[in-house]
Amino acid sequence: MSSFQMSPHPSPLPSLSPAPSPAPVSAPLSRSAVVTTLRAAGCVFAEDEAELLLSTAQTADELAAMVERRAFGLPLEHVVGWAEFHGRRITVDPGVFVPRRRTEFLVDQAIGLGLRTAERTGRPTVVVDLCCGSGAVGAVLAAALHQVELHAADIEPAAVRCARRNITDAGGRAYEGDLFDALPAWLRGRIDILVANVPYVPSEEVGLLPPEAREFEPLVALDGGADGLDVLRRVTAAAPQWLAPGGHLLVETSEHQAPEAVEAFTRNGLHPRVADSDELYATVVTGTREPEPGRHGNPGT
Repeated sequence: MSSFQMSPHPSPLPSLSPAPSPAPVSAPLSRSAVVTTLRAAGCVFAEDEAELLLSTAQTADELAAMVERRAFGLPLEHVVGWAEFHGRRITVDPGVFVPRRRTEFLVDQAIGLGLRTAERTGRPTVVVDLCCGSGAVGAVLAAALHQVELHAADIEPAAVRCARRNITDAGGRAYEGDLFDALPAWLRGRIDILVANVPYVPSEEVGLLPPEAREFEPLVALDGGADGLDVLRRVTAAAPQWLAPGGHLLVETSEHQAPEAVEAFTRNGLHPRVADSDELYATVVTGTREPEPGRHGNPGT
Protein backbone atom coordinates (compact mmCIF):
# COMPACT_ATOMS: atom_id res chain seq x y z
CA MET A 1 0.00 0.00 0.00
CA SER A 2 1.34 3.42 -0.84
CA SER A 3 2.14 5.68 2.06
CA PHE A 4 1.50 8.98 0.29
CA GLN A 5 -1.73 9.12 -1.66
CA MET A 6 -4.73 11.31 -1.30
CA SER A 7 -8.21 10.62 0.05
CA PRO A 8 -11.60 12.51 1.03
CA HIS A 9 -13.49 11.83 4.22
CA PRO A 10 -14.96 15.12 5.45
CA SER A 11 -16.39 14.45 8.86
CA PRO A 12 -19.52 16.53 9.49
CA LEU A 13 -18.86 19.85 11.11
CA PRO A 14 -20.78 20.45 14.35
CA SER A 15 -23.89 22.57 13.96
CA LEU A 16 -23.72 25.90 15.73
CA SER A 17 -26.61 27.25 17.78
CA PRO A 18 -27.89 30.67 16.78
CA ALA A 19 -26.08 33.48 18.56
CA PRO A 20 -27.03 37.09 18.99
CA SER A 21 -23.81 38.17 17.32
CA PRO A 22 -21.74 36.60 14.52
CA ALA A 23 -19.40 33.84 15.64
CA PRO A 24 -15.72 34.83 15.44
CA VAL A 25 -13.78 33.54 12.45
CA SER A 26 -11.29 30.83 13.39
CA ALA A 27 -7.67 31.83 13.15
CA PRO A 28 -5.99 29.94 10.31
CA LEU A 29 -3.59 27.18 11.25
CA SER A 30 0.00 27.93 10.35
CA ARG A 31 1.98 25.57 8.18
CA SER A 32 4.18 24.62 11.12
CA ALA A 33 1.11 23.86 13.25
CA VAL A 34 -0.32 21.60 10.56
CA VAL A 35 3.00 19.78 10.12
CA THR A 36 3.36 19.32 13.88
CA THR A 37 -0.16 17.90 14.20
CA LEU A 38 0.30 15.50 11.29
CA ARG A 39 3.72 14.37 12.47
CA ALA A 40 2.37 13.71 15.95
CA ALA A 41 -0.35 11.56 14.36
CA GLY A 42 2.30 9.42 12.66
CA CYS A 43 2.13 10.82 9.11
CA VAL A 44 5.49 9.98 7.56
CA PHE A 45 5.21 12.65 4.85
CA ALA A 46 3.83 15.36 7.15
CA GLU A 47 5.40 18.26 5.25
CA ASP A 48 4.07 17.14 1.86
CA GLU A 49 0.64 16.41 3.27
CA ALA A 50 0.54 19.79 5.01
CA GLU A 51 1.25 21.59 1.72
CA LEU A 52 -1.56 19.69 0.04
CA LEU A 53 -4.08 20.41 2.80
CA LEU A 54 -3.11 24.08 2.91
CA SER A 55 -3.52 24.42 -0.86
CA THR A 56 -6.85 22.54 -0.90
CA ALA A 57 -8.75 24.09 2.01
CA GLN A 58 -10.83 27.13 1.11
CA THR A 59 -11.30 28.43 4.67
CA ALA A 60 -9.60 28.21 8.04
CA ASP A 61 -12.43 26.04 9.36
CA GLU A 62 -12.16 23.67 6.41
CA LEU A 63 -8.41 23.36 6.94
CA ALA A 64 -8.90 22.59 10.62
CA ALA A 65 -11.46 19.92 9.77
CA MET A 66 -9.19 18.35 7.16
CA VAL A 67 -6.24 18.25 9.55
CA GLU A 68 -8.44 16.69 12.21
CA ARG A 69 -9.67 13.95 9.86
CA ARG A 70 -6.18 13.15 8.62
CA ALA A 71 -4.81 13.05 12.16
CA PHE A 72 -7.65 10.68 13.05
CA GLY A 73 -6.27 8.30 10.43
CA LEU A 74 -8.39 8.79 7.34
CA PRO A 75 -6.48 8.26 4.07
CA LEU A 76 -5.27 11.55 2.67
CA GLU A 77 -7.21 10.87 -0.56
CA HIS A 78 -10.44 10.62 1.43
CA VAL A 79 -9.66 13.90 3.15
CA VAL A 80 -9.04 15.98 0.02
CA GLY A 81 -11.47 14.06 -2.21
CA TRP A 82 -9.13 12.90 -4.95
CA ALA A 83 -6.06 10.88 -5.82
CA GLU A 84 -3.39 11.59 -8.41
CA PHE A 85 -3.17 8.54 -10.64
CA HIS A 86 -1.22 8.21 -13.89
CA GLY A 87 -1.13 11.99 -14.27
CA ARG A 88 -4.87 12.46 -13.73
CA ARG A 89 -6.88 13.66 -10.75
CA ILE A 90 -9.34 10.90 -9.82
CA THR A 91 -12.28 11.54 -7.51
CA VAL A 92 -12.17 9.20 -4.50
CA ASP A 93 -15.21 9.16 -2.24
CA PRO A 94 -15.33 8.05 1.41
CA GLY A 95 -15.25 4.29 1.77
CA VAL A 96 -13.86 3.71 -1.73
CA PHE A 97 -10.59 1.89 -2.45
CA VAL A 98 -7.77 4.35 -3.11
CA PRO A 99 -5.89 3.72 -6.39
CA ARG A 100 -2.27 2.77 -5.73
CA ARG A 101 0.66 4.12 -7.68
CA ARG A 102 1.86 0.56 -8.40
CA THR A 103 -1.30 0.01 -10.43
CA GLU A 104 0.00 2.54 -12.97
CA PHE A 105 2.16 -0.35 -14.23
CA LEU A 106 -0.98 -2.38 -14.91
CA VAL A 107 -2.40 0.60 -16.80
CA ASP A 108 0.76 0.95 -18.91
CA GLN A 109 0.52 -2.71 -19.93
CA ALA A 110 -3.15 -2.28 -20.84
CA ILE A 111 -2.50 0.89 -22.87
CA GLY A 112 0.10 -0.87 -25.00
CA LEU A 113 -2.21 -3.79 -25.70
CA GLY A 114 -5.15 -1.48 -26.34
CA LEU A 115 -3.29 0.54 -28.94
CA ARG A 116 -2.23 -2.61 -30.76
CA THR A 117 -5.79 -3.93 -30.60
CA ALA A 118 -7.12 -0.73 -32.17
CA GLU A 119 -4.59 -1.06 -35.01
CA ARG A 120 -5.61 -4.67 -35.54
CA THR A 121 -9.40 -4.19 -35.45
CA GLY A 122 -9.84 -0.65 -36.77
CA ARG A 123 -12.75 -0.02 -34.38
CA PRO A 124 -13.23 1.39 -30.86
CA THR A 125 -11.62 -0.88 -28.30
CA VAL A 126 -14.02 -2.54 -25.84
CA VAL A 127 -12.54 -2.03 -22.36
CA VAL A 128 -13.89 -3.41 -19.07
CA ASP A 129 -12.56 -2.25 -15.70
CA LEU A 130 -13.58 -5.08 -13.35
CA CYS A 131 -13.29 -4.59 -9.58
CA CYS A 132 -13.12 -0.96 -10.64
CA GLY A 133 -13.15 0.85 -7.29
CA SER A 134 -13.07 4.55 -8.14
CA GLY A 135 -12.87 3.78 -11.86
CA ALA A 136 -9.35 5.17 -12.01
CA VAL A 137 -8.02 2.48 -14.37
CA GLY A 138 -10.92 2.84 -16.79
CA ALA A 139 -10.71 6.63 -16.78
CA VAL A 140 -7.01 6.59 -17.66
CA LEU A 141 -7.45 3.94 -20.36
CA ALA A 142 -10.25 5.93 -21.97
CA ALA A 143 -8.05 9.03 -22.10
CA ALA A 144 -5.05 7.16 -23.48
CA LEU A 145 -6.83 5.02 -26.05
CA HIS A 146 -9.20 7.77 -27.25
CA GLN A 147 -11.70 5.56 -29.06
CA VAL A 148 -13.08 3.13 -26.51
CA GLU A 149 -16.31 1.54 -25.43
CA LEU A 150 -15.78 1.65 -21.68
CA HIS A 151 -17.53 -0.38 -18.98
CA ALA A 152 -16.74 -0.73 -15.27
CA ALA A 153 -18.12 -2.90 -12.48
CA ASP A 154 -17.75 -3.35 -8.74
CA ILE A 155 -19.63 -5.10 -5.96
CA GLU A 156 -19.48 -2.03 -3.69
CA PRO A 157 -22.30 0.52 -4.26
CA ALA A 158 -20.11 3.42 -3.10
CA ALA A 159 -17.43 2.42 -5.61
CA VAL A 160 -19.93 2.25 -8.47
CA ARG A 161 -21.27 5.72 -7.66
CA CYS A 162 -17.71 7.08 -7.54
CA ALA A 163 -16.68 5.33 -10.76
CA ARG A 164 -19.62 6.85 -12.61
CA ARG A 165 -18.35 10.30 -11.70
CA ASN A 166 -14.89 9.48 -13.07
CA ILE A 167 -15.84 7.75 -16.34
CA THR A 168 -19.03 9.48 -17.48
CA ASP A 169 -17.16 12.14 -19.45
CA ALA A 170 -15.55 9.31 -21.45
CA GLY A 171 -18.95 7.81 -22.18
CA GLY A 172 -18.32 4.98 -19.74
CA ARG A 173 -20.96 2.96 -17.93
CA ALA A 174 -20.61 1.51 -14.43
CA TYR A 175 -22.52 -1.48 -13.07
CA GLU A 176 -23.02 -2.89 -9.58
CA GLY A 177 -22.61 -6.60 -8.96
CA ASP A 178 -20.32 -9.55 -8.32
CA LEU A 179 -17.66 -9.69 -11.07
CA PHE A 180 -19.14 -10.73 -14.43
CA ASP A 181 -22.67 -10.95 -13.01
CA ALA A 182 -22.68 -7.16 -13.09
CA LEU A 183 -22.01 -6.92 -16.83
CA PRO A 184 -24.70 -6.86 -19.54
CA ALA A 185 -24.92 -10.17 -21.39
CA TRP A 186 -24.27 -8.51 -24.76
CA LEU A 187 -20.65 -7.90 -23.72
CA ARG A 188 -19.97 -11.64 -23.68
CA GLY A 189 -17.32 -12.48 -26.27
CA ARG A 190 -16.71 -8.80 -27.15
CA ILE A 191 -14.18 -7.53 -24.60
CA ASP A 192 -10.78 -6.58 -26.02
CA ILE A 193 -9.11 -5.35 -22.82
CA LEU A 194 -10.34 -6.77 -19.50
CA VAL A 195 -8.53 -5.20 -16.56
CA ALA A 196 -9.30 -6.77 -13.18
CA ASN A 197 -7.53 -5.15 -10.24
CA VAL A 198 -8.65 -7.96 -7.95
CA PRO A 199 -7.94 -8.06 -4.21
CA TYR A 200 -4.89 -10.23 -3.60
CA VAL A 201 -3.92 -9.79 0.05
CA PRO A 202 -4.11 -13.17 1.87
CA SER A 203 -6.79 -13.07 4.59
CA GLU A 204 -4.34 -13.57 7.45
CA GLU A 205 -2.23 -10.64 6.22
CA VAL A 206 -5.03 -8.06 6.03
CA GLY A 207 -4.39 -7.18 9.66
CA LEU A 208 -0.83 -6.21 8.74
CA LEU A 209 -1.95 -3.50 6.31
CA PRO A 210 -1.64 0.16 7.32
CA PRO A 211 -4.58 1.25 9.53
CA GLU A 212 -5.79 3.76 6.94
CA ALA A 213 -6.34 0.88 4.50
CA ARG A 214 -7.86 -1.76 6.76
CA GLU A 215 -10.06 0.69 8.68
CA PHE A 216 -11.32 3.00 5.94
CA GLU A 217 -11.28 0.97 2.72
CA PRO A 218 -13.75 -1.86 2.01
CA LEU A 219 -12.50 -5.29 3.09
CA VAL A 220 -13.82 -6.81 -0.13
CA ALA A 221 -11.30 -4.68 -2.06
CA LEU A 222 -8.37 -6.00 -0.01
CA ASP A 223 -9.00 -9.60 1.08
CA GLY A 224 -8.17 -12.15 -1.61
CA GLY A 225 -8.89 -15.26 0.48
CA ALA A 226 -6.60 -17.82 2.09
CA ASP A 227 -3.74 -17.44 -0.40
CA GLY A 228 -4.86 -14.14 -1.91
CA LEU A 229 -5.89 -15.68 -5.23
CA ASP A 230 -9.56 -16.59 -4.72
CA VAL A 231 -10.95 -13.74 -6.80
CA LEU A 232 -8.22 -14.04 -9.42
CA ARG A 233 -9.17 -17.68 -9.97
CA ARG A 234 -12.84 -16.78 -10.38
CA VAL A 235 -11.97 -14.09 -12.92
CA THR A 236 -9.66 -16.30 -14.98
CA ALA A 237 -12.22 -19.12 -15.02
CA ALA A 238 -14.93 -16.93 -16.57
CA ALA A 239 -12.81 -14.52 -18.64
CA PRO A 240 -12.48 -16.67 -21.79
CA GLN A 241 -16.26 -16.54 -22.25
CA TRP A 242 -16.21 -12.75 -22.15
CA LEU A 243 -13.04 -11.94 -24.07
CA ALA A 244 -13.14 -11.32 -27.79
CA PRO A 245 -10.87 -13.55 -29.89
CA GLY A 246 -7.38 -12.18 -29.31
CA GLY A 247 -8.60 -10.26 -26.25
CA HIS A 248 -6.51 -9.77 -23.12
CA LEU A 249 -7.09 -10.15 -19.38
CA LEU A 250 -4.71 -8.19 -17.14
CA VAL A 251 -4.48 -8.81 -13.40
CA GLU A 252 -2.22 -7.28 -10.74
CA THR A 253 -0.73 -9.70 -8.22
CA SER A 254 2.38 -10.09 -6.10
CA GLU A 255 5.67 -11.49 -7.34
CA HIS A 256 5.45 -14.62 -5.19
CA GLN A 257 1.85 -15.27 -6.27
CA ALA A 258 2.64 -14.97 -9.98
CA PRO A 259 3.46 -18.67 -10.61
CA GLU A 260 0.10 -19.80 -9.24
CA ALA A 261 -1.64 -17.02 -11.14
CA VAL A 262 0.01 -18.19 -14.36
CA GLU A 263 -1.20 -21.71 -13.64
CA ALA A 264 -4.77 -20.44 -13.30
CA PHE A 265 -4.52 -18.56 -16.60
CA THR A 266 -3.11 -21.60 -18.40
CA ARG A 267 -5.69 -23.95 -16.92
CA ASN A 268 -8.44 -21.79 -18.38
CA GLY A 269 -6.97 -21.63 -21.87
CA LEU A 270 -5.36 -18.18 -21.70
CA HIS A 271 -1.78 -17.65 -22.89
CA PRO A 272 -0.01 -16.02 -19.91
CA ARG A 273 2.77 -13.46 -19.77
CA VAL A 274 4.29 -11.96 -16.61
CA ALA A 275 5.69 -8.43 -16.41
CA ASP A 276 7.42 -6.85 -13.41
CA SER A 277 8.34 -3.31 -12.41
CA ASP A 278 11.13 -2.99 -9.88
CA GLU A 279 10.49 0.74 -9.60
CA LEU A 280 6.81 0.36 -8.64
CA TYR A 281 7.19 -3.04 -6.98
CA ALA A 282 4.42 -4.30 -9.25
CA THR A 283 3.66 -7.58 -11.00
CA VAL A 284 1.09 -7.99 -13.76
CA VAL A 285 -0.07 -11.23 -15.36
CA THR A 286 -1.64 -10.90 -18.81
CA GLY A 287 -3.64 -13.73 -20.36
CA THR A 288 -4.64 -13.71 -24.03
CA ARG A 289 -7.47 -15.62 -25.66
CA GLU A 290 -6.60 -17.41 -28.88
CA PRO A 291 -7.28 -15.24 -31.94
CA GLU A 292 -9.74 -16.36 -34.56
CA PRO A 293 -8.57 -19.15 -36.88
CA GLY A 294 -6.71 -17.76 -39.84
CA ARG A 295 -5.39 -14.73 -37.92
CA HIS A 296 -1.67 -14.61 -37.44
CA GLY A 297 0.42 -13.06 -34.75
CA ASN A 298 1.73 -13.72 -31.27
CA PRO A 299 -1.18 -14.20 -28.84
CA GLY A 300 0.73 -12.21 -26.26
CA THR A 301 0.70 -9.04 -28.38
